[in-house]
Amino acid sequence: MTQDELKKAAALAALQDVVEDSIVGVGTGSTVNHFIDGLAGMRDRIRGAISSSEASSQRLAAHGIPLFSLDDIEEIPVYVDGADEIDDGFCMIKGGGGALTREKIVAAVSQRFICICDASKKVATLGRFPLPVEVVPMARAHVARELARLGGSPRLREGFITDNGNLIIDVHGLSIKDPVAMETALNQIVGVVTNGLFARRGADVLLLAAATGVERQVRS
Repeated sequence: MTQDELKKAAALAALQDVVEDSIVGVGTGSTVNHFIDGLAGMRDRIRGAISSSEASSQRLAAHGIPLFSLDDIEEIPVYVDGADEIDDGFCMIKGGGGALTREKIVAAVSQRFICICDASKKVATLGRFPLPVEVVPMARAHVARELARLGGSPRLREGFITDNGNLIIDVHGLSIKDPVAMETALNQIVGVVTNGLFARRGADVLLLAAATGVERQVRS
C-alpha cells in the first residue's frame, strides 16, 4: 500500500467513532481530507462540523456539510485529526500544515480526540519532525532567540501566514524527552501564540494504519 492509501485507511476507520446527530470536530491535512470525503457519505446523519482551518472548512462546505462556530456550542463529542509525530504516550507534534492554534482550540473542547495516521508517524521520542511555533509577527526575532536558548534551531517558514494572520517558526533539532514540560515552557515565551506540542491534551485514541491493517490503540 502507498502512504496515501494508508492515510485513507486510517481516516475511513475513524468514521465509526463519529457520533450521529452531533457536531464533529474536524482537523486539517492530507489524512483528514480523506476523513472529510468519507464523512460526506454520512452527512445526513450528523448535525455538521467544526473545522480547524479555512482549507478544511472549504472542503466540508463543498460536500454540503454544515459548518458551526465554537461560539455556538459548548462541547464536541469527537475530534478527528492527524499528527506529524505521535509517541507511545499519545503526545503529538502537529502543525505541519500551519493550523496548530485552531487545532489546539478544537481539541480543548472535545470529549475525545481520535488521531488518524500511518505507521511512519509513530516515534519513540518526539522532535525529528520540526516543531511548529505560531508567533505574533513583531515578536519573531525575540521568539527565535528564546527557542535557540532551549536547544533548537529555529527557522522561519518563509512565505507562510496562518489563518490567524501570524507567522510560523519551525524548530529543528529537538529531542523532546518531556513533552508536557516543553509545551509549557514554549507557551511562556512572550510572543508565542501556541506551539505544536499536543501533550497536555494528547490523543485519546490512535488509529494507526500499516500494511497489515488499521490498529486501534486506546490511551491507558
